[in-house]
Amino acid sequence: MKILVLNAGSSSQKSCLYQLTGDTLPSKPPQPLWEAKIDWSVSAGLGLLEVEANETALEIQLESDDRPTGVSQMLKTLVEGKTKVLKELSQIDIVGHRVVHGGAEYSQATTISKEVKEAIARLIPLAPTHNPANLEGIEAIEKVLGDIPQVAVFDTAFHSQMPLEAAVYPIPYEWFEKGIRRYGFHGISHKYCADRVAQLLGKPLESLKIITCHLGNGCSLTAISEGKSINTTMGFTPLEGLMMGTRSGSIDPAILIYLMREHNFNADQLDKMLNKASGLKGVSGLSSDMRSIKEAISEGNDRAKLAFDMYIHRLKACIGSMLASLGGLDVLVFTAGIGENAAIVREKACEGFEFLGLKLDKDKNNSSPVDEDIAMSDSKVKILVLHTEEDWAIATECWHVMMS
Repeated sequence: MKILVLNAGSSSQKSCLYQLTGDTLPSKPPQPLWEAKIDWSVSAGLGLLEVEANETALEIQLESDDRPTGVSQMLKTLVEGKTKVLKELSQIDIVGHRVVHGGAEYSQATTISKEVKEAIARLIPLAPTHNPANLEGIEAIEKVLGDIPQVAVFDTAFHSQMPLEAAVYPIPYEWFEKGIRRYGFHGISHKYCADRVAQLLGKPLESLKIITCHLGNGCSLTAISEGKSINTTMGFTPLEGLMMGTRSGSIDPAILIYLMREHNFNADQLDKMLNKASGLKGVSGLSSDMRSIKEAISEGNDRAKLAFDMYIHRLKACIGSMLASLGGLDVLVFTAGIGENAAIVREKACEGFEFLGLKLDKDKNNSSPVDEDIAMSDSKVKILVLHTEEDWAIATECWHVMMS
C-alpha cells in the first residue's frame, strides 16, 4: 500500500510517501520512500521545493507562490528525475491530509467528501492561516489524481471529547451553543505520543496518566487519562495557553479592551501583535527561536533571559494545571522542536516537581535522547523524550481507512 501524506502549514507544505506491505502495521515508523517540503516564505512570489529520495537531495526554485501549482510540481518529482520512486502517480493508493480545524463535529479521521470540504471551508475563520492551505492541498490532489481516496486527519479531533468543564468558556452559555468553545490543537502529535508511551513502556494506554508537552514554535500541553484528552492548553484558537515563539499565549483579555480604547488598536493590529510579535520574540526583541534566545543569554542579554524565564514559568504553571486535571502523573513527555532538542528547557521544566517523586537524570537529559526515558531509575514518574511523527500518524489513519 502506497500512502501519500500532505501536511500543510501557514507558510510551508511538507509531504512524504510511505510504502506498507502485509496486513499489520510496523511496530515503529518506517523511513518514507520520498520526502518533500515547499517553503513559501523564502521570497515574495516564489517557493523553494526540497526533495529527498533515492539518497538524492534536490532544491528546485518554484517560479510562483500558487500553492496548487506548487503541489503539482512537487508530485512530479515522484515520477521524474533522480527522485523518481513511482512509475506513475496512479500507483498511490490513498492520500492523507493534516487538517488543523475540524470543529466539534469531527472526532476521528474522516474520508474526504464534498460535505467534509464544506466543513473545512466553514471553519476557516477559526484557523485562517491553515484551513485554506489544507483545502488547497485537497483540491490540488483532486486535480492531479482525480477521485483517489483522501482522508482528513484533524488536529482538533483528539480533544473533541474533552469534558464540558474543560471545553466551555465562562461567558454566556449561548456562545458555546454557537461554537465558541475550547477545541485544542496539536492533537495528532499528542495522540501519537500517548500511543508511543504505551508502546515503549509495554503498558495499556488506558492505565496511564500522561502529560504531553508539544513544544515547538507553537506550544501546547495535554492531560491524557484512559487514553483520552481531558484537558489541554490551547483553546478556541491556537493562541491560548503557553508562551510560544511569536504568540503570547493566555493574557488578561482586558488588555485588549484597553489597547482598543486608549491606543486605537483595531482587530487586525491586535491579531498581528498577539500572533506574530509576542512570545519569545516580543519579550526578547530578538528572535522566536529558542536557540537564539539561549545564545543571547550566554552573551549577557537580560531581555533574552527574561523571555526564557517567563517561558519556563508559564510552562511549569500549565504542567501544574494539567496535573490537577489528572489527579496524579505516571509519565511526563517532551516532544517537538524545543521539547526534543532543548535539554535546558526540560531540566528547568522538571524543577519543582520533586514532590511527585519525579527525578530527572541530568546525564541522560544532556545526551540527545530520542524515544528514551530520562528519569532516574528510582523516579516515580517516567520522563520521556519522544520524536513526534505526525506524518506517520496520518499514514496509519489512512491505513486503517483502507483496511476497514
